[in-house]
Amino acid sequence: MSKPVKADPAMFAPCPKPVTSEKTPEESAALAQGLQQSDNPAEWAFVRLSRLIKEFESRLDPDDEVGVRGVGMPGDGVLMIHDMGFWGPDLLMFFGRDPDGQPVTLLQHVSRLNVVLSAKSKPEPEKPARRIGFRLDEMVRDKEG
Repeated sequence: MSKPVKADPAMFAPCPKPVTSEKTPEESAALAQGLQQSDNPAEWAFVRLSRLIKEFESRLDPDDEVGVRGVGMPGDGVLMIHDMGFWGPDLLMFFGRDPDGQPVTLLQHVSRLNVVLSAKSKPEPEKPARRIGFRLDEMVRDKEG
């Protein structure tokens, strides 16, 4: 059985900077710092979304956690994210709990990616807020290193 052909990563340019009026050029450059485009659309979306979640979490109050709003989800449609992953070349996976504490997995095709990051009060006030952005960022760095 032959190995699948994969594009040479050197063919891809470094990550372009996000364009937004809410960030200074330095903040946009920091978001893209060290990222290299991937030929796998799911991985490429995962890497950038991980970076955006980490940045979003850095602005949250200590008692808030990151959630995502998904179309067609029950209740207010918010999923408290506990983890995220991808299954290349085209699926992103969000793992977490709904407002009732029930486990939820949101599967999202990269061509239909619409994620609203939202702040939600942590479900267990006595525990520190969960921060997944740093763990996701470590996964990306470990993969690259």
